[in-house]
Amino acid sequence: MNPVTLLPFIVLIGAMFLMTRSAKKKQAAAANMRNEMQPGTGVRTIGGMYATVKELHDDSVLLEIAPGVHAVYAKNSIGAVLDDAEYNRIVHGDEEELDVDGAVVPDDASSLTELDDATDEDTSDVAKIDLGKKAEADDTEADDTEPADTPTDKKSDGKSDGEAEAK
Repeated sequence: MNPVTLLPFIVLIGAMFLMTRSAKKKQAAAANMRNEMQPGTGVRTIGGMYATVKELHDDSVLLEIAPGVHAVYAKNSIGAVLDDAEYNRIVHGDEEELDVDGAVVPDDASSLTELDDATDEDTSDVAKIDLGKKAEADDTEADDTEPADTPTDKKSDGKSDGEAEAK
């Protein structure tokens, strides 16, 4: 066989090998992370729930979801093991470690709609736009006119509208 015809197959096999190799590395890293869990560590499940590890078993973990509330989860359901500072920041709202660089975005849009002191304008001069229905006078004028094309002089064959002759 010609080596040029085998080249696409060799490239496909190489690509499949590289993809499975990287997937195996990710699985090994996740298993290693789950094996390093200890009681008292903060974790995030794959569903996005934050909890504290209470007990470890072979294939399961006892998590404290809230004070006095415990649940048993599979070890495979642990998405991330968090360090203490990150866990406390997320769960308890400790924000003292966050450094905010740049502008702070307000929680609501009211500060975005307020006028600046330099552009104080009186908004009472602005005409209000009526977004409601038109006045009744406009509606009565439209009802007084009749359509010009009324087919009154057509021959009636005893058929109603929409009926066609059957063949």
